[in-house]
Order: sequence, then C-alpha cells, then structure tokens
Amino acid sequence: MNGGQDLGGMMAFGPIAVEQDEPWFHAEWERRAFGLTLAMGATGSWNIDMSRHARESLPPSEYLTSSYYEIWTKGVEKLVVAAGLVSPEELTRGQSLSEAASIKRILKAADVPAVLARGGPAERPIEQLARFAVGDQVRTRNMHPKGHTRLPRYARGKIGVVELIHGAHVFPDSNARGDGERPQWLYTVCFSGRELWGEEADATLTVSIDAWESYLEPA
Repeated sequence: MNGGQDLGGMMAFGPIAVEQDEPWFHAEWERRAFGLTLAMGATGSWNIDMSRHARESLPPSEYLTSSYYEIWTKGVEKLVVAAGLVSPEELTRGQSLSEAASIKRILKAADVPAVLARGGPAERPIEQLARFAVGDQVRTRNMHPKGHTRLPRYARGKIGVVELIHGAHVFPDSNARGDGERPQWLYTVCFSGRELWGEEADATLTVSIDAWESYLEPA
C-alpha cells in the first residue's frame, strides 16, 4: 500500500542522522518492545508479512511522528486485537478482562538464541521455470494495491535490468492477506537514478531492489 513508510524520493525530510557506535536500544522500553514483538510473532497468530502490513497501515501522520519501536508496538496492538487475543478495552485499561485466548506456541526465554539464529527462511520449492534471466531488461508494473506489497512506490512503471535470481520465495502480497504463501521467483533488479527520478537525478546513482516475478514484465 502507499503509506507513510514508502518514502523513496520524497523531499524535505532532511538528511539521515548517522549515530556513531549506536546502541541496539536507546531505552529499556525499546528492548521490551522488541522482545514483545518477537514473542508474539512466535505464537503463530500471524505471519511476518501481516506484521509488516500492520505497521504500514498506520495513518501516515501517526507513522511519521512515531519512533521506530513505537511503530512496532502499535503494530502489535493492531495484530493482537485482529487475532482476538486482546480486546480494545483491555488495551486501553492495561489489564485482562476475560479468560486468556489460546495460542499455538509459546517462545521461552531459553529458546530465543536458537530461534534468532534459525531466522525465518522464506525460500520455497516451485515447479515453474523462472521467466527472466540475468541481464534481461524488465519493467515494473504500475500498481497501487490497498494491501501489503514489497514493490516501492518510486520504482513502479520503471525499466531496470535483472542482476540476480534468488530462487522462489513466499509472495508477501498474498501472505499478508492470509491467502497462502504462493511462492514466486524473486529477482534483484537494478535501476538508474535518472530512470527512477528523472533527468535531475545523480547520473552516477543506481538503485537495486528485490522484486517478485508478478511485479515484472518484459521491457
């Protein structure tokens, strides 16, 4: 969806402030927000693409005025309500008002290092052959879905060149809707800065994005 998270090419946000030796967390509540997001995701009540969409679908005014972990926390709040684990009233009051809902799995503290090390591989087997090869010129679709997508707004309807083929991976657009993984071939596509942002862009700039096959068509 076209939300507050899709900032590529937008102006007046100022430079990115790089903090030297930046700590993992700037406050204890951020550490807890990360742990809560990880623990709730491990319950199996939603998938990673649903989690991303929950954050993306925050109103732009709220998204852009919230810190990184505030966005994560607000996403979890939306997800637990949507999954029927917590009611809006319980969130407001900060206490349980009914019997706890059942969940599929519980992530215990002792298991966290192994879970983080394992990650969440999204590569899947697929029978059909890849439609594109390295070196092919492709055009991205000009699409504006209401749901989750990994094709950024600034790179839609643009011509680029396939750099890499990554195999078949879970298709995030369908996975975020709960319509199944529907794996597709995944490519890295390289674009010139001027293709993305016009003649005034830096002529030496190139941008590479990972794009699923249904995002692409032959140029």
